[in-house]
Amino acid sequence: MVQSEVHLDHHIALPQLPRYQAQILVGLVAFFCFGNSYDGDFVFDDSEAIVNNKDLKPETPLNSIWGNDFWGSNLSSNTSHKSYRPLTVLTFRFNYILGGGLHPVGFHVLNIALHCVISALMINVFAILIGGLAYDAKGKRLNQAPKASFLAALLFAVHPVHTESVAGIVGRADLLSALFFQLSLISYCKAFYGSNKEDKFSIPWILLSILLCAVAMLCKEQGITVLGVNAAIDILMICKVNIFELSQRLLHKGKPSENNELLKRGFLTRMGLLTLGGSSLLYIRWRIMGTGPPAFTEVDNPASFADSILERTVNYNYYYSLNAWLLLCPWWLCFDWSMGCVPLIKSVSDCRIISLVVLWICLIGLIRKALCSEDSHKRRTITFGLLLLVIPFLPASNLFFRVGFVIAERVLYLSSAGYCIIVTHGISGLCYQFKNYKKVLCAAVLALLCVNVIRCILRSSQWRSEEQLFQSALTVCPLNAKVHYNVGKNLADQGNQTSAIKYYREAVRLNPQYVHAMNNLGNILKERNELPEAEQLLSRAVQIQPDFAAAWMNLGIVQNSLKKFEEAENSYWNAIKFRKKYPDCYYNLGRLYADLNRHVDALNAWRNATVLKPDHSLAWNNMVILLDNTGNLAQAEMIGKESLKLLPKDHTIMFSLANVLGKLQKYKESEGLFLTALKINPHIASYHGNLAVLYHRWGKLDLAKKHYELSLKLDPMAPGTKENYNMLRRKLEQLQKGTA
Repeated sequence: MVQSEVHLDHHIALPQLPRYQAQILVGLVAFFCFGNSYDGDFVFDDSEAIVNNKDLKPETPLNSIWGNDFWGSNLSSNTSHKSYRPLTVLTFRFNYILGGGLHPVGFHVLNIALHCVISALMINVFAILIGGLAYDAKGKRLNQAPKASFLAALLFAVHPVHTESVAGIVGRADLLSALFFQLSLISYCKAFYGSNKEDKFSIPWILLSILLCAVAMLCKEQGITVLGVNAAIDILMICKVNIFELSQRLLHKGKPSENNELLKRGFLTRMGLLTLGGSSLLYIRWRIMGTGPPAFTEVDNPASFADSILERTVNYNYYYSLNAWLLLCPWWLCFDWSMGCVPLIKSVSDCRIISLVVLWICLIGLIRKALCSEDSHKRRTITFGLLLLVIPFLPASNLFFRVGFVIAERVLYLSSAGYCIIVTHGISGLCYQFKNYKKVLCAAVLALLCVNVIRCILRSSQWRSEEQLFQSALTVCPLNAKVHYNVGKNLADQGNQTSAIKYYREAVRLNPQYVHAMNNLGNILKERNELPEAEQLLSRAVQIQPDFAAAWMNLGIVQNSLKKFEEAENSYWNAIKFRKKYPDCYYNLGRLYADLNRHVDALNAWRNATVLKPDHSLAWNNMVILLDNTGNLAQAEMIGKESLKLLPKDHTIMFSLANVLGKLQKYKESEGLFLTALKINPHIASYHGNLAVLYHRWGKLDLAKKHYELSLKLDPMAPGTKENYNMLRRKLEQLQKGTA
């Protein structure tokens, strides 16, 4: 005999599977959706969080992870985003070490595996929240997956809004946080297993739940919200409180004895533990941030900078409606929703206000059902659906603090679980209302799952490369200046400067304050020798953002090319003023001084570059060349040998030092460097030509002839080589005549 409460399973036409079979099936479906992203590149934020993050490298001390933010910057820095996710960074580091470096496959595979595990584990979470657990006559739970939980987990596994979290490697923060969120929730419920009395519970399980919450929070800040869900589970499931009835008693006819029933069940003890744990975690988190909250700009989140509270409120609610639409219809997905992608609502005549009204009508309707429905199971399902939808979303809602984005699909990873509960409830209700059309409804649900699977596969393929990802955003957010900027940057990296210029210009047109687009556009124009316009753009960029060090340096390079030497020097020093450790700027400053024959200043600038960046090959090489050209051969030799200790495989420095040694008549040593340089790169004409000159001086004329010929073969127009070769031939002819 099986006893079971009335639940959604009665109306859902799905097979009743053993739990492990249902979990395997859900995991396989999740893998099928996102498995094609396994061999994708590092894209978008992956570059900053992984490729350029020194905390991943084995040579970086492990303890630096605990003092830096998610992007590898020190948390105490004013420029830090304060995203403290050391455990996520630690998994990136393991990927780096186990994979032997920055190979994206291992990173992607772990993300896919995490989503599969989370999707399978959702069956357990949904079974706890919406019921459907079956028991035999002895009260032992049957190891079967509730059909409603199975369907909700399938809907979760195939939701396309998860693509950014799974296919984008930085989404691992959301995946890990979700996993430990689930484990914390399950652990909290374990505290009451095996007891038929509400006042009997296991404190160790509750403490474990708080510990797992801390782990979730160290993966991503959103993890703290599990404590709110655990508290709701305690109130609604453990204490069996009917919120609507309780509020009625409190407002109208409550008696003190009736209102104190929570106190008899250890409720205050449990809430005290959750409150103490949550407060401690928030306090520690605040102390770790060091300098307070991060400083975001208006382009990151324009609504938060609106002057009027009413305008901010309206636009925040509009953002909520857009997030709800992404859950309901995840067809229009974009890697970035900032910079004009979502224009602000500034007038009551804006038709987009309708979406706010629709959102709140739907929410109020669901809240009413959650409070007032006579069906206790319906109340429970909708309530937990709403709680799981809303609570994990709160950190991204702008209610407590300003966030650095308009919409971020990643933050919906956990909230989508609540959405899946509500959709499952709706499907069950339709199956009950239209019993005669159950097959049609089943076909519709299957079609929904299939459409979502196809959308996941298509969207995952777009996340495999930056080119596809950025191009896909043009149709979704054509007003987003950052989308055009990223498309332009990707094209520039591929060498397609003409197309890149078009997109950079559009980015600047859409956002006239977009200094990074101006800087990149100015760089391309500089390379194309369109110097006046490049100077104009870069000057504008530093006027808008006076501390933009890179733009100051690039402006200095352009001004140097325009022979505006004094202005160029000022620009370089401004760049160094705003970025103290700027080796590339010192290098370019040295080039300016070299052009002005200020040799000592040039050497000092290049020396500063090598102090800040010991592997700065160009600075080392220029020092050797300058000292060689000015006749300081002994110093040039010393600098060249010093640089080769740091850069033992740099063939350009070998070449320059070999020339110096040749002039010092250290022929054997010079020959060794020339031959090593040629072994590294045998196709440079000047290497063969200068080695030939060395042999010519040394008296090894046959070898000189051989390398002159190799040099001329590689570059028939090489300056001086043909004359030297002709001189050698005449000398050889004279020697032959003398021998004869």
